[in-house]
Amino acid sequence: MSLFKNKTLLITGGTGSFGNAVLNRFLKTDIREIRIFSRDEKKQDDMRHEFQAKMPDAAEKISFYIGDVRDLQSVKNAMHGVDYIFHAAALKQVPSCEFFPIEAVKTNVFGTENVLTAAIEAGVKNVVCLSTDKAAYPVNAMGTSKAMMEKVIVAKARTSENTKICCTRYGNVMCSRGSVIPLWIDQIRNGNPITVTDPSMTRFIMSLDEAVDLVLFAFEHGEAGDILVQKAPACTIKTQAEAVCELFNGKKENIKIIGIRHGEKMYETLLTNEECANAIDMGNFYRVPCDKRGLNYDKYFNKGDIKRNPLTEFNSNNTSLLTVEQTKKKIASLEYIQQELKKGINQI
Repeated sequence: MSLFKNKTLLITGGTGSFGNAVLNRFLKTDIREIRIFSRDEKKQDDMRHEFQAKMPDAAEKISFYIGDVRDLQSVKNAMHGVDYIFHAAALKQVPSCEFFPIEAVKTNVFGTENVLTAAIEAGVKNVVCLSTDKAAYPVNAMGTSKAMMEKVIVAKARTSENTKICCTRYGNVMCSRGSVIPLWIDQIRNGNPITVTDPSMTRFIMSLDEAVDLVLFAFEHGEAGDILVQKAPACTIKTQAEAVCELFNGKKENIKIIGIRHGEKMYETLLTNEECANAIDMGNFYRVPCDKRGLNYDKYFNKGDIKRNPLTEFNSNNTSLLTVEQTKKKIASLEYIQQELKKGINQI
């Protein structure tokens, strides 16, 4: 962690699943301070007690800041002395954003504008923003707000000379707050049907550790205005549900199809066909460079570039699709799942 030695890292939305994963990864390193910025004092207090209990020697490195990314001044109040930022604050539940789209815009678009404005003014060296596969070819309010968030990021990156700003885009993070696997575990334990929206729906899947790995890769290798994605595998919702059933002794015949919810897609896209034209293959990741052309389009009447990358759209239907056994192995590797398995199947 020499990159973070004696540095101060600010995590917006830091009480969420991603913030907890970063703390677990970073607290015992030589980082100087990790600031958790969020609007929920109860979650901050819970996090404070949790890390004081499990990492007492390192917990003093955590500082908590109450504020809201919607409020520029409250963001500025947490920005003094910050070297790096992981911007994770967001409204991310698809159905709720469908019913309250302006709230999604206020947090995901204007909130990001506030974070980047404050970061640039404070001289922060590096900002990595977290986006979602739903921002590619968006059909729902959450994805649309995240797509606009990405445009704000790229636009800010073009004009920021001293603050490097880039973006990560990734799919479903297994067992993150509000995700489906914890719901299925509760349904199995309570003897209720395991509810599935559409069994043929596909989703990218990754662990929280992989989400942190992607952000760290972007931090180290990304350039201003980049969008970086991981070459993540995917599976059908049916496959994922059956894997959870096998792990927790659920009955596959109890899987109940309830239909697609508001704003959901049958598959998700990590790279659009248009982005693929310029995407750079970096092994386990793709990098989409910022389009740094100017506004003078007159020159394109007589000059252009007809070359393009042969790569086409990268989505959860054309990536590697995991089997039930492969999905089960990936799910079983998660710390959350291991803890749940230890509790016993009959716990209610």
